[in-house]
Parts: sequence; structure tokens; C-alpha cells
Amino acid sequence: MKLSRQDVEHVAELAKLSLTEAEKTTYQAQLSAILDYFEMLQQIDTEAISPTASVLALQNVMREDEVRPSFPREQIITNAPEHEDGQFRVEAILD
Repeated sequence: MKLSRQDVEHVAELAKLSLTEAEKTTYQAQLSAILDYFEMLQQIDTEAISPTASVLALQNVMREDEVRPSFPREQIITNAPEHEDGQFRVEAILD
């Protein structure tokens, strides 16, 4: 599928790109080649292939939620530049 110069300019405008004349010529050829490839892919017979969302087997990668001991509060607070009453002290960001 051959893209026109106007098609390339339209896509560039949608993407808010400022293209030189040389870039327009280059992208016209490159985008046309990509669309030609898609047309070729459309001709492949996929009737015997079931639709899939992913070619990878699905598996849960989450671990069980279990209670574990955490770091002592005093150890965590030592990393804070400022702390007060066992809590991090930060500057207010809201009025």
C-alpha cells in the first residue's frame, strides 16, 4: 500500500512531529513498506489456528501472603533524615 505525502504529513501532525522534506520522503517509503508487509500477513490462512491472547502459558507468579517479622522500627528510623515520635518527619506539601 503506497502512502501519499499527505498521509505522512497527516500522521506527523497527529504525532506533533515537525518533519523535513527528506524525512517525509524517507518515512513515506518506510511506512509504505510496513503496510505492504501487513497486507502480506493478511493473506496467511489462519483458519486452523485458534485465537490466543498470549503464546505463553499462564501461571500465577504471586507468592502466598504470609505474616513475617519486619524490621524493628528503631532500625528503620535511623535511615530517616528527621524523625519524631517513631515516625518519619517530612515537610508539609498541602495547606
